[in-house]
Amino acid sequence: MAVKYKRVLLKLSGESLMGAQGFGIDAAMLSHYAEQIKSLVSVGVEVAVVIGGGNIFRGLQAAESGIERVQGDYMGMMATVINGMAIQSALESIGIFTRLISAIEMKAIAEPYIRRRAIRHLEKGRVVIFSAGTGSPYFTTDSAAALRANEISADVILKGTRVDGIYTADPEKDPSAKKFDKLSFSQVINLGLNIMDMTAFTMCQENNLPIIVFDIGKKENLLRIIHGEHIGTLVEA
Repeated sequence: MAVKYKRVLLKLSGESLMGAQGFGIDAAMLSHYAEQIKSLVSVGVEVAVVIGGGNIFRGLQAAESGIERVQGDYMGMMATVINGMAIQSALESIGIFTRLISAIEMKAIAEPYIRRRAIRHLEKGRVVIFSAGTGSPYFTTDSAAALRANEISADVILKGTRVDGIYTADPEKDPSAKKFDKLSFSQVINLGLNIMDMTAFTMCQENNLPIIVFDIGKKENLLRIIHGEHIGTLVEA
């Protein structure tokens, strides 16, 4: 079966890695992520991953603990490296070749980000895990995902969440919320829907890079999307 998207950037939230335990990394969720990524590699899709760090530390919450914003953001970037190492280990334990790339130089554990080298890894079938955000404070991992996806010429950003698409309101809080199957970038802005932060979203809009928001918890969703099935909510020009 032909695949619709040849090169994808998968954006995962750090919070999802917590599973039911409320903090840290849940082994079952880590394994679930790894198996989903393996299913894409097995059909010849080139996969890049950006994962958040909210299960370990959120930079935006740093001010509440007396840590200044810039320092807190760097701490958040370190958290994404820890998650990236965990995903790397989980993937390699099931036979998937990977490269962990950090926007902040850490020679002992990750490669520095060099665009052409990252693309070459993808072409060779390795899963590329981008960590440490953009390497600069004041930018979220959503912004890092949008930036890297555009730099590597990804066909789509697949944003894995706990819900099965974009709704008029948070479906976990409002049972009357209605789901959108498809939206344009301008509709998202006009309706004030919170998919990604505005920096990330604008970058995707300017480069006509589609975004699919879907439920990462369901086992076959990623593979079904790759094969062209309509899963979740598609945002495009």
